[in-house]
Amino acid sequence: MPFGGEWKYQISNSIRKTDELGKYISITPEKDEDISAVESEFSWCITPYYANLMERNDSQCPIIKQAVPDITELHDPLGVMDPLDEEKHSPAPNIVKVYPDRIAWCVSNSCAVLCRHCLRKRMVGRESFDFSKEARKSALDYIARTPEIRDVLLTGGDPLIYDDGMIEEILARLRAIKHVEIIRIGSRTPCTMPQRITEGLCSMLKKYHPLWLNTQFNHPKELTREATEACNRLADAGIPLGNQSVLLRGINDDPKIMKELVRGLVKMRVRPYYIYQCQTLSGTAHFRTPIETGIEIIRKLRGFTTGFAVPTYVLDTPYGKVPMSPNYIVDRDKDAVYLRNFEGKIWREPNPMDENSPDAYI
Repeated sequence: MPFGGEWKYQISNSIRKTDELGKYISITPEKDEDISAVESEFSWCITPYYANLMERNDSQCPIIKQAVPDITELHDPLGVMDPLDEEKHSPAPNIVKVYPDRIAWCVSNSCAVLCRHCLRKRMVGRESFDFSKEARKSALDYIARTPEIRDVLLTGGDPLIYDDGMIEEILARLRAIKHVEIIRIGSRTPCTMPQRITEGLCSMLKKYHPLWLNTQFNHPKELTREATEACNRLADAGIPLGNQSVLLRGINDDPKIMKELVRGLVKMRVRPYYIYQCQTLSGTAHFRTPIETGIEIIRKLRGFTTGFAVPTYVLDTPYGKVPMSPNYIVDRDKDAVYLRNFEGKIWREPNPMDENSPDAYI
């Protein structure tokens, strides 16, 4: 099969039934019943490529936990379907605007894999959302008449589920809007379906620079040869790559795993960008960790690996992203700041306070 068509094979052979899934992992009668119960509430599908990364008899396999429905998804007393109030921040069809100069535009509600921790479970895989030609026109009209929008993130779902022609149509229309300076694509296909990143796609994308792409790898097991080749093709096309992991209990909530992940990403020319705190999203109670867990992971990365391999740990809120990190300032007097380094050593930095400043001695 030509490489360019292999991603369509992945889509057309997507795993959606437990008897198909049983070719890759052990499905007990109890597990079969659990999946049936969960799919009545939350959709699922898995590419054959991603399923091949699963450990057949390991229920703690990080790939299984991210992709296979689990009965615990139905037991989440804190979870809500739209924790970021995205629908309240939508001035046009499928557009989310929280910041003054940029928007997220959900151009699709399909993905190669329907991740169990997906922020948009309310939308992805559901038919009740409108992604028609008319909805796209309304979104583009809004962007065109809103000159403060200089940065557009194409997200979803996954924009790269579309064929090259549809993606190019969207990019060309955005590039025709003079005040749109930057276009970003959010796609997990380099991780879950790297076959999508073809030479033809990359040749088309590089016509629309400045173009950036953020993806999501959550565990070193996902850093495969195929994923590396996909990221290489994008990087060779001049597209800067970032990674936005989600902190997930039992998957990557361990500093050693996260260090292995970020080091592996840098080798693939992917900059670790964010670690997201898992949202209070319906069906994700079993994934959520205390915020202190993420702060401790950052503490054990900072100074112990390359600086640009240390992502920013953030909590996304309806009011925007809030960065969270260890506190390295341990004391302050009028003449100096006292700081703790990555090894716990204290340094006194002479830094007289401006007594005329309104913040002096606060």
